[in-house]
This record gives sequence, structure tokens and C-alpha cells, in this order.
Amino acid sequence: MQAWRVHRNGEPSEVMRLEEVDRPTPGEGQLLLRVRAANINFPDALLCRGQYQVRPPLPFTPGVEICGESEDGRRVIANPALPNGGFADYVVADAAAVLPAPDELDDAEAAALHIGYQTGWFGLHRRAQLRAGETLLVHAAAGGVGSAAVQLGKAAGAHVIGVVGGADKARIARELGCDVVIDRREDDIVAAVKEATGGRGANVVYDPVGGDAYAKSAKCVAFEGRIVIVGFASGTIPSPALNHALVKNYSIVGLHWGLYNQMDPVAIRACHEELTKLAAQGVIKPLISGRVAMKDAADAVQRVADGTTTGRLVVIPEGDAR
Repeated sequence: MQAWRVHRNGEPSEVMRLEEVDRPTPGEGQLLLRVRAANINFPDALLCRGQYQVRPPLPFTPGVEICGESEDGRRVIANPALPNGGFADYVVADAAAVLPAPDELDDAEAAALHIGYQTGWFGLHRRAQLRAGETLLVHAAAGGVGSAAVQLGKAAGAHVIGVVGGADKARIARELGCDVVIDRREDDIVAAVKEATGGRGANVVYDPVGGDAYAKSAKCVAFEGRIVIVGFASGTIPSPALNHALVKNYSIVGLHWGLYNQMDPVAIRACHEELTKLAAQGVIKPLISGRVAMKDAADAVQRVADGTTTGRLVVIPEGDAR
């Protein structure tokens, strides 16, 4: 079978190589899955660079979430067991963690439902306790993680402010349902948030960017607001001034979604049931900006690493485009 493999760490376009390899063999409690679609996540770029919290042994195949087909014909969502990730024709995955793919979503959409939307749901509902009528500020609102948070925020009845970089991404953020869109290249984020909220600030901030985005968030978060730390796509991990959080009375909340797999797997399945209902209602639908052939996967991962994409890029194995 074909699989993209990384033999040394570096930029995805330089270190990913498409090779012929043996089909993986499932171990006890695992399933063999034929890959129907593999979603590209920012962690795939970090895996290539050797900068992710998990560092599989070299060589490895990136690709942390897929829509696949089991040997008994079920269409499922899964996180492949590294080092044999999803940018391949076949993967193995832990049977206990495999979830049914919603019928309302095609393969590419189903592949993009799991990590981003679960992260958004846990971040907004479990960690931030977002309430209807509150204002939600989403950084990188046109990206894969941000677009999921925008849709989930609207589904929860929040007033959503999206921050993007550039006119094209601003257009997409509006189409996703953002009530207010701020172009960080043109607008003063802090002033714009305060103007949109009558000076109160954002009740919940969803930040997958870090760096300057976090610094601006701390200046426009509301009284008793919550800043949810999701990741650091900017490459800069901020050092928050805790005295500022104290005197302004807001919370800084961390979210490591993968930890729920270890500590509370029942909650993962309950969340998936809720996401499936929302998908059936048409309230959420992953934004797929491109379906790429297997041969183009390395370039696509590089585009995600460079931050030039909107929504999700999804790898479709040759001869299996849907």
C-alpha cells in the first residue's frame, strides 16, 4: 500500500516521502481500517517538525484523524495509532475509540468532524461554560479549529466575533455566521471588540493562536470572562501576567482535548452523540476548502503549516474521491 513517511524531522514538504509499505497489522483490541479520507491538522505539521507533545519513532506516517471503513463495512471516524498515521491507504485504530461517521456528512466532512469539533465543544461547554447570549471571541475564525468554534458558538446561542487575517478570510468568517468580523491586518482588535460589546468585552475567548492574539484577548476580556487556551499556531507561547488576571477578574483556562481520551472517554462518546445530532440538524458542517489527492498530501500539510489555508484540507486516496 501507499503511505507518506517521515524519516527525519523538518518542514513537511521537505521530509514527507510517499512510499510503498506493508499494510499494518492490527493488534489486540484494534481494527484494520481502509482510509476513505484523512483530515490535515496543524499537529501533523508539528509531528513532522518534531515539535508535537507526542514524538513517534522515525520513520512514521502523519495523519491524526480519518474517516475509514472497517472490514465489516462500517463507515467510521478514528484516530489512527501512531506511528502509522492516516496519510496512507490503511491504518489500525483502537476499536474502543472508533466512532460512527454521521450519515449527513460525506467522507471529507466526517474526517474533519472529530478533533476540531470535539476540541471546540469541550473548550466552550466543559471548560468555559459558554451561555446563550454571551459574546464569544474566536481567533483564526476562518481556520479549521476556529471555524468549528464559530459554528458551535452560534449553536449555543452566543454572539460571535471572529478575528481573521485578510479580506478572503473575513468573507468566509461572515459566511460561517460570525456576527462581527475583525481583520487583524486592518483593525484594532481591542477597540473593535469593545465597540461591538458596548465596552464590556468578550465573555469567552477561544484562542488557538497564542502570541499577540492572547495579549490582545487579555485587554478585551469581560468581567468574569474566560480565555480558553487551545494551542499556539503563531509559534509563540505567551507568558500571562497573573496579576492582570487577578485585578481584572477573568479566568485563563487550558484545554488539552487528548487528555479526555485517558481521563474521561465516556465524555468523548457523549460529545460525539451531541455533534452527530447537530450535524443532522444542519447546525454544524465542517468547512472543507480542498480535497487533495494522495500524491499532493505533503504540499497540503505544508500549506497548513504555513497558515495559508481556510477551513480544512482533506486527503482522499487515489480512486476513492467522494
